[in-house]
Amino acid sequence: MLAYTRQGCGAPLVLVHGFPLDHTTWEPLLPYLTPHFDVILPDLSGFGDSAALETAPDMEAYAAALVGLLDALQLPQSFVAGHSMGGYVSLAFARCYGQRLLGLGLIATQALPDIPERKASRYATAAQVAEQGAVVVADAMSTKLSANPAHAPILRNLILRQSPIGIIAALKAMAERPDLTPLLSSFTFPVAIVHGLADDLIPPDRSREMKTIISHAHFAEIPGIGHMPMMEAPQAAAGALKGLLAPGLPKDGR
Repeated sequence: MLAYTRQGCGAPLVLVHGFPLDHTTWEPLLPYLTPHFDVILPDLSGFGDSAALETAPDMEAYAAALVGLLDALQLPQSFVAGHSMGGYVSLAFARCYGQRLLGLGLIATQALPDIPERKASRYATAAQVAEQGAVVVADAMSTKLSANPAHAPILRNLILRQSPIGIIAALKAMAERPDLTPLLSSFTFPVAIVHGLADDLIPPDRSREMKTIISHAHFAEIPGIGHMPMMEAPQAAAGALKGLLAPGLPKDGR
C-alpha cells in the first residue's frame, strides 16, 4: 500500500503530488483545507516512502495504486486533486475509476500528451538519472519549479531525497501518456483548475484549454506564481480547491 498521511474532517480529498516530489509539497495547504476535508496525502509509487511498482508503470498503474489506498481506507468515493504529474495521474483516475470521484482538482497540469521532442527529452533524462542519480533532475528543475527563489533549495533537497528508480519510471510513464483531452467533455462532477501565470514548466494556456472544454469548472489563475501554487500561494490554491464544495464555502480564507 502507498505511504500516506491523513488530517482533517469532512469529505475525503486525496492530494496527488507532482514530479519529482512527494506528499510534503501539499503541507502549506493543510491549515486551509483540514477544516473542510478529510485530507489524504499519499506518496506516489516510487516516491517518498512508497515502494516502486514492480512492473514498468503508466499513469493508469499509478492511479490503480491510489485506488488500492482508498480501498484500504474503506473510501468508496473521494475528491482527487493532482499537481503536474499528479494531474496526469488524477486524469487517469477519472478515466479508469470515474465512478469513484466526487470531484477533480487539476493544478499546474494539462490533458495533452508530450510532443515528440519532449518525449525524447524525458527518455534522455531517464538515461542520465540511471548513470548519475537524482542530482540530474535536481539541477535541472529546482530553480524552475517556483517563481520564488527561496523555494529552490527546499525543492532541490526534496528532489535529492527521491529514488532514482522512481524518477526513471515516472519519466518514462509521462513520456508515454495518452491525450486525455477527449475525456474532459464527459466530466459532470465538480472540477477545479488552478494555474500560476508565471509557470515556466507547463504554460497557463494548457489550463485555459481545459476550462474551455469543462465549462462548469471553477478556474483560478494566480498572477506571479510559478509551477508550485500550493507552496507559493497556499491560501489561493486552497480556496480554489474548496470550490469543489461550492456553493457552500467561501473561496478565500478558512
